Amino acid sequence: MKRHDTPVVWWLVLLAAAGAFALTMGTRQTMGFFLSPLNTATGLGVGSISLAFAFGQLWWGLTQPFAGAVADRVGAGRVLLVGVLLVALGTFLTPFMTTTWGLIFAIGVLAAGGAGMAGPSVLMAATARLIPAERRGVATGVVNAGGSFGQFLMAPLAAALTASLGWMGALQALGVIVLLALPAAWVLRGPGPAAAPGAATPAVALPAREAIRRALRTPSYLLLSAGFFVCGFHVAFLATHLPGVVAACGLPAPVGAWALGVIGLFNIIGSLAMGWAVGRWRMKSLLSLVYAARAVAVLVFLLAPKTEAVLLVFAAVMGLTFLSTVPPTVGLVAKFFGTGNMAMLFGLVMLSHQVGGFLGAWLGGQVFEATGNYDVVWYIDIVLAVAAALVHLPIKESAPVRLQPA
Repeated sequence: MKRHDTPVVWWLVLLAAAGAFALTMGTRQTMGFFLSPLNTATGLGVGSISLAFAFGQLWWGLTQPFAGAVADRVGAGRVLLVGVLLVALGTFLTPFMTTTWGLIFAIGVLAAGGAGMAGPSVLMAATARLIPAERRGVATGVVNAGGSFGQFLMAPLAAALTASLGWMGALQALGVIVLLALPAAWVLRGPGPAAAPGAATPAVALPAREAIRRALRTPSYLLLSAGFFVCGFHVAFLATHLPGVVAACGLPAPVGAWALGVIGLFNIIGSLAMGWAVGRWRMKSLLSLVYAARAVAVLVFLLAPKTEAVLLVFAAVMGLTFLSTVPPTVGLVAKFFGTGNMAMLFGLVMLSHQVGGFLGAWLGGQVFEATGNYDVVWYIDIVLAVAAALVHLPIKESAPVRLQPA
């Protein structure tokens, strides 16, 4: 897409990126709702099915650096096109899988890999290149809120489709709905290394190996990646096992779908607020605050009575912090290195996020099968959140490292 320094084009770009993220992220984050029906239909056990979900978390992260590197060179449009098609195919095929390996292929390879190609590393980088630098914080907040709106919309929709079509028909319907993201590939097409009008940092793309080498020698980048690992653990555990937490509390199953929807709804607020805040406060301080808030919220939830009202309030608080880490993380990567290799370098940070996601999704299933509850994982989540709040403090936000050709 050609760049024009006009608000109309900016909002078209944001609508395309946010809409694509809403459909792909909303579908992925709703998959936890189908864990119990899959277990009933296949008899594989929560632990085995959780392995498929956990592999999906890991594969989603593994695909992003590579998808980002390709998008940095050839533009986001072609990468998004393939990604959306893979998400649709994997979601549509999931009901036909009756083995652990089959579920790993459909959920973990096809759907998760496609979502990685149409995920935040590609979408955020495309937005950063097409939007002026002074509007980048708000832009990433809007795109991130799109993913949240998708979860808010898709979770109740999945429950409604299941009631009318059955869980198999609901999954297939969601696979078809994802195809609505295809027009975004046309809007966001264009040369990868192009710079946005008014961009404050040069969009010079280095060879991938050289860019990675310089990034891995930047201590602040490594600390940022370590914190994002904790975010992945937390988010994947909630997305995969919150319906199971609801069931373990003795609450009706639809409450699980509504809890996921509430997380998505309040994450819209959190994402937009964070997008506004990154232009006014230090991004590392905002990240420390978010992780500390998560630790306090989880501790209060563990001590509180498990009623529907308590669960939905907890979901709302989690929603405010759920993906609000993304805008300041994107902002720091862009501030450190510019936008030339941003999709790949943010993709590497997302890989760290998804390694944490793998552990969160997998460990939740293992702990539940061993103990009959999720308490151990909740306490691990608290400890990790406190560690993440502390690890961001040494980041040197005022001394970015520019990637320039030798």
